[in-house]
Amino acid sequence: MAGQIGTALHETVRQEITRRVRSAEYGIGQSLPSAASLAEDFGVSKITVKRALRDLQSAGILRSVRGLGTFVREQRRFIRDLDFSLTSYDDALRLGLKPSIHLISFTREKIHDPAFDVLEPPTGLMLCVRKVIFADDTPIMYDTSYLPHSVSDQVLEEFREKFISDVLRDHGTQFTKTKLLIDAALASEDAQQTFSIPNGYPTLRRLYRLSTSEESFSVFGVTESPFDGLACVVELDAAQKAPRRRK
Repeated sequence: MAGQIGTALHETVRQEITRRVRSAEYGIGQSLPSAASLAEDFGVSKITVKRALRDLQSAGILRSVRGLGTFVREQRRFIRDLDFSLTSYDDALRLGLKPSIHLISFTREKIHDPAFDVLEPPTGLMLCVRKVIFADDTPIMYDTSYLPHSVSDQVLEEFREKFISDVLRDHGTQFTKTKLLIDAALASEDAQQTFSIPNGYPTLRRLYRLSTSEESFSVFGVTESPFDGLACVVELDAAQKAPRRRK
């Protein structure tokens, strides 16, 4: 392959693979030819092809599955409401999607991530619930929630099939306030495995604290989603009066 003037070979390969994806020559979910086959096709080295493939994974166009190959990613974006009175389950149903949950683990651990400091979490051990949230069998969020130890075994069992906020409401918990920190962060190892994304892939991260009518009971957590797979929407009341500034 003869690269364009001033264009590195791997960039030329990347552009051609992108063209093939956009023209549906490589369809959604389709496995690409091996790096060796692509190298022969383009007349370049395998190293050049692998660099182009890594760039396309980072751009969200391709995904790599260990032992299976490289595939064209489905370009879908899930939109969730930031109003904590609505759950991801409600958001998915409203969009005509079928939501489901896969429980990963129950553990006892502390919150160590300094990003949580703005939410003022407790320093002791908490119940940690890790799960993956799906929409139409597609993973959209990796969620890690932290709760007080006072949660009963019955409630824990319900976490296997329902969203934590839904379960707690069903058992009489009244949420009074939510605090969110939304940022961009590199994917954790768990998120990389869940979404089949490479190390260094950017995610939309949402850290939250759900306060309840019980001062000592708050739910903390963080959700991770590939940056191109989730968007958040919030509606603000423009009629609400802004607080007066003190002179």
